[in-house]
Amino acid sequence: MPFPILRTPLVVLSEIISLLEPNEIVPASFCSNNVKRLLKSHYQRRKPLEWKLIMRNYDMMARVGIETSKDDKTKPKDAIEVISALHISESEPPYPYRQPIPISLASNGYMITFEEAYPYLYFEDQVNGSKMIVDYVADLFNLEIYGLEIDRWATYELDWINELQEKTLVRFEFMVNSSNDSFGNKSLDYVLRNAPASEYCILQGNVSNNFRFDGKLGPANHLFIQPNGHWVTLDNLINFDAISIVVRRCRLSVSDLYSFIRHWRTGGSRRLTFLRLEFENRRIFENFQNEFEVVGRDISGEYRLSDGESWHFDHGYNIQRNDGVKAVIDFGADYFVMMVCIGDTLYDQDNYLKENSDQQFLLHQNV
Repeated sequence: MPFPILRTPLVVLSEIISLLEPNEIVPASFCSNNVKRLLKSHYQRRKPLEWKLIMRNYDMMARVGIETSKDDKTKPKDAIEVISALHISESEPPYPYRQPIPISLASNGYMITFEEAYPYLYFEDQVNGSKMIVDYVADLFNLEIYGLEIDRWATYELDWINELQEKTLVRFEFMVNSSNDSFGNKSLDYVLRNAPASEYCILQGNVSNNFRFDGKLGPANHLFIQPNGHWVTLDNLINFDAISIVVRRCRLSVSDLYSFIRHWRTGGSRRLTFLRLEFENRRIFENFQNEFEVVGRDISGEYRLSDGESWHFDHGYNIQRNDGVKAVIDFGADYFVMMVCIGDTLYDQDNYLKENSDQQFLLHQNV
């Protein structure tokens, strides 16, 4: 027997809607214009503050997801996908040996199917299609775009989002696999210059050996370059404005790192609190204690990272900035780590072990 949802009292309706997951709400909104207006009205009145809208556009397929977790202090949670947009050529024939239904026969300029229990929309113009599904979900839930994940074919999303909303993206992720073509180099260069993200900026994939970047990146809280950061130069590192930086398959020399430490000691990169470089080839750190005034050695402890994991060290060196701020340096043949000591709570083990503690350092020996 059909449920008379539109004739249900508003108080009861609000409770029912509050129990639904995002991937149940979006399909329901396609039932009729009246149901869509009902759902939209609910979220205009009761905006789900802990929900986050994530836009993904990989491999010529745009997807919108909603993160519902209230805990945002660890690594990002998986988003619940609620709608997708593809080119009409990707639609499968409804029956064997038949061609896909022409877009001209579809209503509203797109074809729609329900796969994996949520809507798949097929467009002749997939660029407009990807924009439409973001607009649809943002309007339905009264949300701004929180995170964007794209590949090199979807860089147009950046300009569009910057025009769409004043609020800066919190999280941005870019996937580039272009080890042999100039288009990938241009895409990464464009992203580095135009991708504002206040919290996470993640650059994944490979880029050609001749790629170079001469601009600035940031400000952001966390910058991850993986798995191939061979293009990162000393000038790049100096011009990255981030609180924590991780670069994998780094080619910086020991001399470059010594120059960076001198830059930091004289007041450069003041927002930086954590730097981890993983080398493509092994490095030998000669004469470290002769290069810098070491105020402590064999420092042991751990540093809590943004993803909830920790970096453990047993033979760290302590150096000091000109203004008195200290840092622990930990290095080996395969890595270099620099951790800036901020605040006075560096030795409080009880506080460090508390859930959701904001204490980053736990040192076992005075610095």
